[in-house]
Amino acid sequence: MKNYFDLTGQVAVVTGCSTGLGVQMAKALASQGANIVALARRQELVNKVAADISKEYGVKAIGVVCDITDTEKVNTAVDTIMKEMGRIDILVNNAGTGGVTPAEDVPDEMFLNEINIDLTGTFKMARAVAKKAMIPAKYGRIINIASMYGLVGNKIAGSAPYHAAKGGVVNLTRALAAEWGKYSITVNAICPGYFYTPLTKETLDSEFFQANARTMIPLERYGQEGELDTAVIFLASPASTYVTGDIVPVDGGYTCM
Repeated sequence: MKNYFDLTGQVAVVTGCSTGLGVQMAKALASQGANIVALARRQELVNKVAADISKEYGVKAIGVVCDITDTEKVNTAVDTIMKEMGRIDILVNNAGTGGVTPAEDVPDEMFLNEINIDLTGTFKMARAVAKKAMIPAKYGRIINIASMYGLVGNKIAGSAPYHAAKGGVVNLTRALAAEWGKYSITVNAICPGYFYTPLTKETLDSEFFQANARTMIPLERYGQEGELDTAVIFLASPASTYVTGDIVPVDGGYTCM
């Protein structure tokens, strides 16, 4: 029986892989046999994530510290990964931030910080991994984690900088897919909706947000742990060979209305 999603022996780098959705996606890729590089800013956390993944799934996993807004650190991190792992087949650009402030009160620093982390940082990681690993190998899978807020506006919580940055990630995805297709590198984006994480649970369980889910989301609920896994596995796997420049909302239908 053919396993369309087999990632055995491949190396996946997941940024923002210290907590939450990044860890969940790294585990999903490990479950299909991928070796994992957990990349984030805090050494203690990425080391623990790597150790846990290695123990649970029997794959090689390492933690690498990197600030994705720092070009030199990004290049050094990618060099370290290539030296340690020998290849990078999959890059999941998950690292990001998200401030909430009414648009008329957003300070310049907040707007620029959001763009710097969510959009420019995503580009810096993609650029370094493509140049140093994927273009030479003539193969790669880049998965950018955008947001449903990169596709629509919202009335609940003012977050114009986040919308702008994630909207940029959506079209950056298309641009890189167009340029790097000739190297057999696919570049796709996932646009998650509201998902439960340790940081969001209290907010999403509030009466206001529960009412919002029933009104705004066709499935009338928020995303649960594991519901991003299959989208990531598909886009990372040989099963998606002819899928590139695609934007995949995983949002319970939020953006279909």
